Amino acid sequence: MDDLTTWKAARLAALVAEDGWLNLTDRVEIGRGPQRVGRGPGNDLVLSVGPDHLGVLRLTEGGAEFSLPGQGPLAFQPAPGGFPQLRVDQLLLELHTVDGIPALRVRDLTAPRRADLRYFPENPDFVVRARWERLPEPETATIGQRGGSDTDVTLTHVARLVLGGHELALVPTHWKAGQPMFVIRDATSGRETYGASRFLMGEDMTDDAITLDFNRAFTPPCGFTPFAICPLPPRQNILPFRVEAGELYG
Repeated sequence: MDDLTTWKAARLAALVAEDGWLNLTDRVEIGRGPQRVGRGPGNDLVLSVGPDHLGVLRLTEGGAEFSLPGQGPLAFQPAPGGFPQLRVDQLLLELHTVDGIPALRVRDLTAPRRADLRYFPENPDFVVRARWERLPEPETATIGQRGGSDTDVTLTHVARLVLGGHELALVPTHWKAGQPMFVIRDATSGRETYGASRFLMGEDMTDDAITLDFNRAFTPPCGFTPFAICPLPPRQNILPFRVEAGELYG
């Protein structure tokens, strides 16, 4: 596990990157057939940035392609750990598909990208080695999403731990690059921390144990842009006490 200072630096670098969350300007669902894209009102997908007519977007089998005026189509390319992307005219276009519904997300590469991340003081009491249990059978759960409709997720594991004298059974609802992601809310939410939720990645996983370092709980993308869709916590992950660790908000 990286030390906390290194983790915070990597967290900030990802946030302010070209494909981070600080320069996202639009998210528009993609209709059928060729879609004219641009800032002008005559387009099918109207953006808030870029030229009046940027080009034409077409969905393809498993992806998308984009044609600039007077040029042949360019294919969206896979991005590490993310959705297919294409850089066009100082804009980063992204094919963002949620629950089978494709949308075009747009980032303005000329926009300033700065963030002043603040944290609770580091506290070793919030670093917990939890029991990591596989469920007898995978379970389907319906969770809400900020910026989107309810969605079904598959639960396969539970982390059992004691935190601040409270016995908890937290479930990861998503996995990112092989790491389980816990969506949590506690009594600091909406006060010192982001109101909807915070994300926490499980680390140092074995067959029967996992480390949860709440000093690394962080604000989800929805805390930085209205154009993100973020899962809300399942009821098991809503904590009735304060977790004074991790990233602050506002």
